[in-house]
Amino acid sequence: MAADLGEAIAERMEADGLWAAPPGTDGLHVATVRALVHQASVRPAMAKRAVFLVGDAERMVSQEGADQAANAFLKLLEEPPPGTTIIITSSEPGSLLPTIRSRVVSIRVPTVARVDMENFLDDAVVHRRLGAAPRNELLARASGAPGVLLGAESTTASYTAARRLLDAALLPSNPEGTAVRIKAAARQGVAGARGAFSDMLDALTVLLHDRVRKLVASGHESDARRTSMALVLVEDVKLRAHGNVSPQLLGASLIGSLHETLRP
Repeated sequence: MAADLGEAIAERMEADGLWAAPPGTDGLHVATVRALVHQASVRPAMAKRAVFLVGDAERMVSQEGADQAANAFLKLLEEPPPGTTIIITSSEPGSLLPTIRSRVVSIRVPTVARVDMENFLDDAVVHRRLGAAPRNELLARASGAPGVLLGAESTTASYTAARRLLDAALLPSNPEGTAVRIKAAARQGVAGARGAFSDMLDALTVLLHDRVRKLVASGHESDARRTSMALVLVEDVKLRAHGNVSPQLLGASLIGSLHETLRP
């Protein structure tokens, strides 16, 4: 466990303290809980307090035969050793066991203010990590949660695909524009790629919202109304995407509808 912790710390130092959230398949298993309970019983050699941070606590996995470890953790929460602070974070507090929720003080952490998000994006380390993505798009994508921007490459791919589809829809109604729209629809993949297609639709929603804000701010109200209507089209496709429908067919239909709606 100590070796794993050291390796994780080294990786995060190498990444300049920026790292993405773990994949959805990761969990907090019994071995981790036991290690936490054991470490909490050891007093720090130099510091006055020991602070333990359990991130994504809803990932705690119940395992058969692990009652002893679970009970020890609940005991630790109820009566932590003197000078010990345990912080549990979760974006889904309702998924935590009632026995855990009853032993902690709940504090709701608000999203980061826009000015702080802008300062975050201005940091040289963050700028190198995120590349040259448009600033307004990054702010819209994060929605006050900077960790979202540090996600896996699949997130970036979703926004790239969404931007490509939107740009194609905005092209003129000429042979060249039609050819680009056909290619954009064909790149949506086959039926087995519905997950990536749904992620692209979510990204497209963010891009359209950002476009509405820009159009309103610049006084182009008619274009803003058309873009708002396009959002309705995307939401309809999202519902249809849950069925056994090819993303290529949905993409072709969507890009055609977006073109008719967005072009004056």
